Amino acid sequence: MSSTSLLLLNLILAMMMFGIALSLKPADFRQVVRQPKGPLTGLAAQFVLMPALTWLLTLLVPMPAEVALGLILVASCPGGSFSNIVTYLAKGNTAMSISMTGIASVAAAFMTPFNFMFYASMNPHTAQLLKQIAVPPESLFIVVALVLALPLTLGLFCSQMAPGFAKRSEPFFRIISLLTLFGFVAIALITNWPRFIAGASVFLLAVIFHNALALAIGWLCAWVMKLPVADRRAITLEVGLQNSGLGLGIIFTFFGDLTGMAIIAAGWGIWHLISGMGLCYCWHRLDNRRAALTSPVSSTREQHKGTL
Repeated sequence: MSSTSLLLLNLILAMMMFGIALSLKPADFRQVVRQPKGPLTGLAAQFVLMPALTWLLTLLVPMPAEVALGLILVASCPGGSFSNIVTYLAKGNTAMSISMTGIASVAAAFMTPFNFMFYASMNPHTAQLLKQIAVPPESLFIVVALVLALPLTLGLFCSQMAPGFAKRSEPFFRIISLLTLFGFVAIALITNWPRFIAGASVFLLAVIFHNALALAIGWLCAWVMKLPVADRRAITLEVGLQNSGLGLGIIFTFFGDLTGMAIIAAGWGIWHLISGMGLCYCWHRLDNRRAALTSPVSSTREQHKGTL
């Protein structure tokens, strides 16, 4: 990508983060302080378990170094705004999901570069790639801070100073964020289509298994902490639906020659939409089945069968 394209890409990412902040209110953060168990569980799964287990996966499973580096980068990214939408559709705790996305995006200004550089350097194959490219850690921190922390701060300020504007424009930014994600994915796949076809099995298997791991980490952490079903769903989706757009932005900025990384992040951008909506559908079916079993009509039928 050209320098102009990279600038435009990072500006669009910043606009996405600004849109997330418009939906946040001080009450969301006060709720997190009053009831921190759920959000802290999600953030720990997001920034501690997910990168660590991904690093372990890259050591245990033979894979190209570019694929491993792409997986580590995606695992280091925070949850994306799509997790808020799917959480709402899945009847999860939407307020907590939005709060976690906002807090995770702020924390990611430090945690994403730190986790990525730390775990990439702990794998001999990916560490060699980092040495060849020589990414300055301070440059990575600055880019992520400008793309995440600054627009979130501005969005929070705007939501407080102009709540009417924030309420009217927030849906627009959500639509833009999804269209932008599709645009990033399309650019990455179209540009590297011959290579994607040549190594499709490796890329697809890596993305599908890694996404399943992320969803499982979120659900198991919430289950171990004995959180309510709505909170469990929110955490599962927050950990399992990563901000792959941010990952692509970092890749295009610092790793333009590593097309395998771009394909992994783009594949995540497609697959997590499918897996998120698929999981939402399964939960809806489960809720309907439970509702049917506990409905008064069902109970009356059971009693009638008993009398017969």
